[in-house]
Amino acid sequence: MIIKTTIVFTLCLISATSFARGGGFSSGHSSYHSSGTGEHYVSGYTRSNGTYVAGHHQTNPNQTKYDNWSSKGNVNPYTGKEGTIDPSR
Repeated sequence: MIIKTTIVFTLCLISATSFARGGGFSSGHSSYHSSGTGEHYVSGYTRSNGTYVAGHHQTNPNQTKYDNWSSKGNVNPYTGKEGTIDPSR
């Protein structure tokens, strides 16, 4: 019985930790949902000029532009598109 209780407790703890990492928050006009893997999903939204921006994945903000999917040398894993922007500019 103790082993069974320990296993259930461990699974609950793992589930709670995973849920906390995937939490989202609202940032301005879009919704940001972190996956805990260095990237997040931005929900679709409509700009003030009426243009709709479809939902998409992005790398998480940080202090460098070299790891952005749009930077040269990187590839967006969701679209397969190679980066074209020079990150040193």
